Amino acid sequence: MTTSAFGQIFQEHIPNLQAFALQLTRDKNDAEDLYQDTLYKAIRYRHLYKPKTNLQAWLMTIMRNTFINEWRRRKRKQQIAEMQIPGVTFSQTTPVQNGGERKIIMQEIMKALNEIDKGLSKPFLMAFKGYKYEEIAEEMGLPLGTVKSRIHQARKLLKAKIKRNYQGESLQEILAD
Repeated sequence: MTTSAFGQIFQEHIPNLQAFALQLTRDKNDAEDLYQDTLYKAIRYRHLYKPKTNLQAWLMTIMRNTFINEWRRRKRKQQIAEMQIPGVTFSQTTPVQNGGERKIIMQEIMKALNEIDKGLSKPFLMAFKGYKYEEIAEEMGLPLGTVKSRIHQARKLLKAKIKRNYQGESLQEILAD
């Protein structure tokens, strides 16, 4: 099944999925993130969907499992942080990250971010720093929907720029995906 065909049959289930995400997370921003993760996974694994079966149940199962896995990950992290082992701190229980690699990746992201319009990059950076969508909208004096749209557009442009750098594809090929 093609992505566009799958997207068309997916459309009718969007309101139910968004409501289910809000029911699970009890937070609008977390619900939106959960919905987007579900959409991504559904499209990525659309080949596993069996036509003429209950698509909504399949999508909600993906969403529920994504939510549960994220909740378990957070719970484990919290339990490790709360452990009171003498001589051991939380930072000692996590693997050491390669700071150089992370620095290069951040430089590439910032370079790509500087190449896009400031109207898109500012809300994206604020969201990246942890601001809630409502706070960004208030700070920038924009409607909430505009902020969400700009963050989405910035993510899409950044993804395309970075993908183009690593795969040597033209921008038209990337956007055709």
